[in-house]
Amino acid sequence: MWRLLLFWALFVPHTLGLQICSFNVQSFGESKRDKPAVMNIVRKVISRCDIMLLMEIKDSSDTVIRSLMTQLNSQSETRNQFDLTISQRLGRKSYKEQYGFIYRKKMVSVRGTYQYEDSQPGDPDAFSREPYVVWFEAPSTDVREFVIVPQHTTPEAAVREIDELYDVYLDVKQKWNSENFIFMGDLNAGCAYVPKKAWGNIRLRTHSEFVWLIGDKEDTTVKASTKCAYDRIVMAGDKLLSSVVPGSAQVFDFMAVYGLTEDQALEVSDHFPVEVQLKESKRPTSRRRKHIERK
Repeated sequence: MWRLLLFWALFVPHTLGLQICSFNVQSFGESKRDKPAVMNIVRKVISRCDIMLLMEIKDSSDTVIRSLMTQLNSQSETRNQFDLTISQRLGRKSYKEQYGFIYRKKMVSVRGTYQYEDSQPGDPDAFSREPYVVWFEAPSTDVREFVIVPQHTTPEAAVREIDELYDVYLDVKQKWNSENFIFMGDLNAGCAYVPKKAWGNIRLRTHSEFVWLIGDKEDTTVKASTKCAYDRIVMAGDKLLSSVVPGSAQVFDFMAVYGLTEDQALEVSDHFPVEVQLKESKRPTSRRRKHIERK
């Protein structure tokens, strides 16, 4: 049944819904902040979304991400303002990154956050950058609540880290008692990092409750010389899966949409964002929108 849903989610045109996005912005720090043309594209990409996961935030003082938030909100109507929840700096040794979730306050709120501890007996420190898990309330959708587990894997350890997300799933289910899960991010889940023979060792792939909405044949890389499905969206939970807007799971090619050359696009990132939409609820709620303009 869910394989059929996957087909519809990938290939059938979609309508307006709650837009959930994931974007590895590639070394998002001071050097990018100081390039107005780059920041303009980043803001445009984010403004299309109701929830945006940003990865590779490299900003020890949080000044760059806070500046981005100020710029986003200065260009948005009061009713469409964004908020932020961000992880601590994560990584082994001196190299650190952060996960950041930028979300439209009118559409969703944060019910809880959880920095996965990655300290299982016999299997500690499986992740280079442990997931910063966020539980969202979304009263304008049929599903109403869901958990997002972000992950930016280390390429050489992609198989192990993607598989370990299953343990995160079990841990968070027990902690929060939610059945609705979205795993997304730069999983490096393609080409040489996850060869075909390795998929059988990844529980997030072999267990039937998980549906991969961004398929293996997609290309989430900017360079014309590569074609790899590094960035993914994976879902679990019948209610969540049934709320996916058909045709909405896709790669967002900002290079084509904004008329950039490859070199200009690479100034922004070497990855394209991935995205999916959830259906609007037909039930009236106090926070339900009539229409959201995405600038």
